[in-house]
Amino acid sequence: MTYRKSDEAIARLTPEQFRVTQQSGTERPFTGEYDHHFEPGIYVDVVSGEPLFASSAKFNSGCGWPAFSKPIEKANVTEHHDTTHGMRRVEVRSKHGDSHLGHVFADGPRDKGGLRYCINSASLRFVPKADMDAQGYSDYLNQVEDK
Repeated sequence: MTYRKSDEAIARLTPEQFRVTQQSGTERPFTGEYDHHFEPGIYVDVVSGEPLFASSAKFNSGCGWPAFSKPIEKANVTEHHDTTHGMRRVEVRSKHGDSHLGHVFADGPRDKGGLRYCINSASLRFVPKADMDAQGYSDYLNQVEDK
């Protein structure tokens, strides 16, 4: 499957999705659609559709945003130094969609590698496990656990 950013995909974004993904915005904490979402499936880039995170890597960090211990496909999540707002952080973006996703921190669960990918819901689209094959994501079914 080919993943890419297109004018059509950008035109379909809500104002909040555009602000977050294209202007490196951040949702208000505890307001995102996927903060307390724990159904089996995968989370893909809202712009390009590239697979980003599996539900099996999601955990409740209490930070106010969806948190994941690792990407489903490491190559699809790029890291960039971010010194905005007087902080030193590591921004994460989707490789093919170039969408701002959020940030990664080294305070995640130690038993899962110690990372916390703190991700804006507005940058994600959830694909339920039952729909993964039909939507072209069957290669990732082995990374999704039934809850």
